[in-house]
Amino acid sequence: MAIQAIKGVKDILPADMPAWIFLEKTARELFEDFGFSEIRVPVFEYTELFARSIGTSTDIVEKEMYTFEDRDGKKITLRPEGTAGVVRAFVEHKLYADSQLVKLYYLGPMFRHERPQKGRYRQFYQIGAEALGIDHPHVDIEMLAMLYELFTRLGITGLTLQVNSLGDNACRGAYRATLKKYLEAKLPTLCGDCQRRYETNPLRVLDCKVDADKFGDSPVMLDHLCNPCKTHFETVENGLKKLGIPFEVNPRLVRGLDYYTRTTFELVMGHPGAQNTVAAGGRYDGLVQDIGGPATPGIGFALGVERAVSLMDSATLQAPRPALFIAALGSDAVAFALPLVYALKSSGIRVDTDYAGGSLKSQMKKADKSGAGHTLIIGEQELKAQSAVLRNMQTKEQIPVSLSNAVEELKSKLNIRG
Repeated sequence: MAIQAIKGVKDILPADMPAWIFLEKTARELFEDFGFSEIRVPVFEYTELFARSIGTSTDIVEKEMYTFEDRDGKKITLRPEGTAGVVRAFVEHKLYADSQLVKLYYLGPMFRHERPQKGRYRQFYQIGAEALGIDHPHVDIEMLAMLYELFTRLGITGLTLQVNSLGDNACRGAYRATLKKYLEAKLPTLCGDCQRRYETNPLRVLDCKVDADKFGDSPVMLDHLCNPCKTHFETVENGLKKLGIPFEVNPRLVRGLDYYTRTTFELVMGHPGAQNTVAAGGRYDGLVQDIGGPATPGIGFALGVERAVSLMDSATLQAPRPALFIAALGSDAVAFALPLVYALKSSGIRVDTDYAGGSLKSQMKKADKSGAGHTLIIGEQELKAQSAVLRNMQTKEQIPVSLSNAVEELKSKLNIRG
């Protein structure tokens, strides 16, 4: 039996790549327009990093991380998300010394050992952005505006931006006590995870996938915000309105990571739900300090590449087709074509050919299948005359091309500069 890919991972085939490339190119250009710089961090880190930053009571840490011991007996984890590694690099390399506001973006694979299902994989890809150093709500607005603009440029519509505030340490304690009192009566009917989290982190109970429908009347953090957090959130709301970015407040939006504070958000397809989230993020003002750095506010988001690609109009995104196909007829023509193909490719002309040297009929079939705009036909007679035939594959028009100066002539006739 042939070896197959591991269940829950997926090959990204050449036919899929145009959409992926367009997404990555669009994100890079937009992020850099907004002043962000790319960072690349390792795909594995010490397990402690994720346990401390994401939270030991989260589904990711409890159930989903790929964790193993290396040969030194140290616990290593394949990264389940991008923020923790970026913040670790920010602290380790003292990037906070370079600027008051550090803007970083990343893209690459993440890993979670969750049940494979449609649209969810054990190796999946994310694109994310982080802004560290300033806690002003205008930074939150800029991040949300950038995320909204990205999906606009991708041509993805029908998404809803949902925002909420999770407060901070000054106001979350009172809300936590109120929430525990509310959950106490429901405790016997909740799943085992919720019963455990009731003691360790009751806010995580609201993020439960099993009992989500039981908390429709739960108290909400927005009713318990301290004045600074309330002002912060109102400024974010007003800023989004001023920029004309549509959004709705979802007071029961709770992200599944422990490090979030204040502004929290998700971009969802139509209505709330884990399977409908396309992008998400929030503010994490205590995370840098939690992993050993100086007190530094931060905010970030990540989007799922597979989910975004599935929503794009991939029919309009096709792999680039060759400008030219060289039909070499016979062994002498094949030998002549080798340096010509190299010279053309080196000159920036996308060329395809078949070194088999078959009949004209078979070569023209291959030229047509390649999607090339033109075909250069070189046979025995053309070599003797040092003049090949250039055929327009759409109009069927044929014109001569001198083989003694083929590269420059083809550039001119194909209207290619360089």
